[in-house]
Amino acid sequence: MLRVAIAALFGALSLTACAQQPSAPAATSTAAAPAAAGDADQRVRTALQQLDPNFKPDFIGAAPFPGFREVLVGGQVLYVSDDGRYLMQSQPYDIQNKAPVSSQGLLSYRRKLLDGVPHNERIVFAAPNAKYTVSVFTDIECGYCRKLHQDIAELNRNGITVEYLAFPRMGLGSQDYTDMISVWCAADRKQALTAAKTGKAVTPKNCTNPVAMQYKLGQQMGVNGTPAIFAADGTQLGGYLPPAQLKAALERVSAGGSR
Repeated sequence: MLRVAIAALFGALSLTACAQQPSAPAATSTAAAPAAAGDADQRVRTALQQLDPNFKPDFIGAAPFPGFREVLVGGQVLYVSDDGRYLMQSQPYDIQNKAPVSSQGLLSYRRKLLDGVPHNERIVFAAPNAKYTVSVFTDIECGYCRKLHQDIAELNRNGITVEYLAFPRMGLGSQDYTDMISVWCAADRKQALTAAKTGKAVTPKNCTNPVAMQYKLGQQMGVNGTPAIFAADGTQLGGYLPPAQLKAALERVSAGGSR
């Protein structure tokens, strides 16, 4: 419902009209900074609840640019001005470093969520000499997920390990969801996933599985489409990227260029 409310909100408003207020002069006392941040968090929380009482942010912290708070609510990343007046939804882009950017607080929040997923609940395509590991929320039906999977061998050759998590984009209870349960319950999950992504019929299976949990985790992470690729530090690298571009993006993250 929060996704519906957010979609309705942005359907009624022009995002280009949301402007950043001039930031307040820097405080001369470092002791006052935490209180000011706390006040801003509360103003943002109150403002969102005025829009919809069901808005319960999973995360509120300083945005990667001044004058705004970064908010994760209902699986959506929003930016709300510190005074609680202006709201916008967009992926910030660092022109100097030529990369999308997120706050350290949001990255830490995402890392904690990802670290909570046991390795044996992922479907892992490991690189022989891995330099990078990406967590990819995937769907077996979407075209770009299938395209990314066709690149697995090339990604592995580039030192990139791919760890898949389930995100049935048609939602819980859909045929997509049921088929992904079958994949995660297969004796050879890698083979079953590869077969499903090439359009082969999925052999029905059932077992105790993490598909629903991983789907909900994806929503908490802000995933709203597949594939959704995350670097080890929590940086969301976007959707499908060709191997060379994905490697370059990971190199920038490793060098600190996404900050």
